[in-house]
Formats: sequence, C-alpha cells, structure tokens
Amino acid sequence: MDRGIQIARLFGIKIRIDWSWLLIFLLISWNLTSVFAQIQPDWSLVFSIVMGVSASLLFFLSVLAHELGHSLVAQSQGIPVDSIMLFLFGGIANIREEPKSPGAEFIMAVMGPVVSILLGLALILLGGIGLELDTFQATQPMQILEGLGPLRTLAMWLGSVNVLLGVFNMIPGFPLDGGRVLRSIFWAITDNLRKATRWASFVGQGVAWVMIVSGISMIFGIQIPFFGEGFIGGLWLILIGWFLNNAASRSYQQIIIRDVLENVPVRKMTKQNPPTVPSNITVDALVEDYIMQTDDHAFPVMDDDRLVGIVCLDDVRKVKGPDRSTLYVSEIMTPRDELKTISPDDDAHNALTTISKNAIRQLIVMEGDQVFGMVRRRDIVRFLQLQSDDFMSITGGL
Repeated sequence: MDRGIQIARLFGIKIRIDWSWLLIFLLISWNLTSVFAQIQPDWSLVFSIVMGVSASLLFFLSVLAHELGHSLVAQSQGIPVDSIMLFLFGGIANIREEPKSPGAEFIMAVMGPVVSILLGLALILLGGIGLELDTFQATQPMQILEGLGPLRTLAMWLGSVNVLLGVFNMIPGFPLDGGRVLRSIFWAITDNLRKATRWASFVGQGVAWVMIVSGISMIFGIQIPFFGEGFIGGLWLILIGWFLNNAASRSYQQIIIRDVLENVPVRKMTKQNPPTVPSNITVDALVEDYIMQTDDHAFPVMDDDRLVGIVCLDDVRKVKGPDRSTLYVSEIMTPRDELKTISPDDDAHNALTTISKNAIRQLIVMEGDQVFGMVRRRDIVRFLQLQSDDFMSITGGL
C-alpha cells in the first residue's frame, strides 16, 4: 500500500505527502516567521506569518521540481515512476527500476541538482535586479534580505536555498545525487552495477558517519565549517546522517535482491496445493479447523473449485470473540476482484515488489483460472538467504 496522502498527479506521477512532512513544514514556517519578523521590522506579525508559510510552501515546490527533474529523465528513458513523496528530509522519487547504463544513471542523477541550481540562480537574479552591489556584501546571509520588499525577499531567500539544495545533493554520499553520480563512475569503470553500488554505499555510509560525528560536535559547541554550531543544527545533521546511513545500506540490499531474484520464476518458491477454505463456514470454524491446524496465516477461499477470495489471520483478529460464531468467512475475506495475483512464470522480484508495495504477506499464484499455489514473503526471503551470503551479512538474515 502506498504511504502518504496523494495531493496531485503531474506527468502521470502521483504526488504524495508523508505525515512527517507536516512536522518539517511547520518547523520551517515557524523559523522563517521569526527570521522575517527580525529582519523586516516594518512587517506586522500576521504578515510575517503569511510570508513564512508562503516561503515554506514555495520551498517544497522547489523540492518537488528537483524530484521531477530526476523523474522526467527516468520516464524519457522508459523507466516507470510511480510517485514522488514529500517527507521529513525533503523529497524522494519512487523510480521503479534501476537505470540501464552508467550514462543514464549520470544524467538522471545530475538533473535534480541542475534544476535546483538553475532555479536558484534565476530567482536570485530576479530578486537582485536593481540592487546595489553592497547589498550582497553582508556578513550574515539573512542580512541581505533586510529592507527588501515581500517579493524580493521570497525570491532572494528561495533562490539561495535552491542553490544550497543543489550543492548539498551533490555530496558524494549514496544515495544522494552526488553518490549516484559516483556510482555511475564506478559502474562505468567496473561494468558491474552490484559492485558499483557496494562501493558507492560504503562511501555513502562514510559520509553519513562524518555527518553524525559533526552533528555531535556541533551540539558540544564545536564550530563546523558551513554548518556552524548549536544543538538544533547538530541534531538535524545527526538525523540526516542517520537517514543517509540507513538509505545507503538499504540501496545495496535492494540491488542484491534484484540480482538474485531477477529472471527466477515464482514457481521455484511457490507452496503448491495450499490448504483452502469454503466461504460458508463461520470464523470460529475457520480458527478451529484450519488456523489452529497449520502454520499458515492465509487461506484461499474456494467455492466449487473456483477462487472467490482470500482470508488471513489479520482478518480474523478484527472480529470480536462473540461475533466469530455468527460471522462467515465470506463476510470477512478479501474478495477475488480486490486480490493481487501472479503467474508461476512471473519474475520473483516482481512478486516481492508487489508484496512490499501492497503491505501484504503473500500472493496467490494463478495458472489461468486455476490456483497454482501461494508464494509468501518468508519463502522469498528464505530463497534469498540460501542464494546470497551478501544478503545474510547486511540483513542479519531478517
């Protein structure tokens, strides 16, 4: 199941916001309101709030433009893009496949920062038209905004933030854009995407730990170039480093999974002839005669040798004890027309992707109109554990 709330669709791409986006949106709005109130004494508090909220919204539209830069290049190369998610740390495009070549990876990676930097320079130029050169020689960046009108203030602030966004994303910490550029170089040198991802993820984890240590140093009052010092800035840098470290490790894991499962048919890990249940038995009977007799958590529901749905342990948990003797399986099951199914000759990687995306534990495997079996997430994970030492080492065997 897709996380977040869909707010729009652009170029066929779903635009979603995660709950954590609201937190960072409010924090940025509050911070900017305070800054604007200090550097623009002629503005009322209400107007400063309006400007703070407006600047925050425009910032996230800039983040969206950055991610669209990646996504539209991916689409132009025939790579599907499901969605763009705005969340605590900015934005992320859900690009379904890896690029097909080092050159494609390079272009896709740099396009986001290019969009941010060009947009930023254009806004700075627009906001700075007619200003004296001395205005840009302030000792503190925010002092440049002092005395500017509302539109110039927004343009100058948003322009500088976009330039910083583009430059920051070029840090060679995979999976940041700079890390993906680094991976494209490693890929071109080794002609091996898995090895290139491993090297880039190691660099990314190294950069992440530098951020974490720097953030801790900032909390204890040590001045870090570019980032400064202080508790809030240090905590924020620690969080970014923690996120980057996890993302680098997860990206390498995803490459291993893809390499192992690609071109492996689902039938190799399908449990054939799974226990089935009729739709006209009570939930109590389902528990006593089926769930308690096996270690299965899901059962295809069959009437007259025809699949009509699936019932899972989670469905049973939602039924209160007294109701289990009166409710029937047909009333709590997921009906056939809502089921995700797969063919025994389909790619196992597609099966795992479908299971993960829809937040389910299994897929019914259909051969034509007949139930061939069931493929469960744990069966796919067991196959991965048997096939790849790397998978075991970075996941702990799950």
